[in-house]
Amino acid sequence: MTRIRDLVERALATGYLTVEAEDQLRQLLTTRYDLEDFNAFMTLQEAAMTGKVKQESRERCGIK
Repeated sequence: MTRIRDLVERALATGYLTVEAEDQLRQLLTTRYDLEDFNAFMTLQEAAMTGKVKQESRERCGIK
């Protein structure tokens, strides 16, 4: 089973968060997860806010 931290690691490595990965994250965040996954998600949030990771969903609707 995919973990939050796995999706985050992939997004950080590529600099890109796909719509599919966002959907997986939404689903995983509704289940029980550990502190390491929570911290990874917070790292992803910061990377997205600072522009280190681009989001496909925002590109599709023209949000920068």
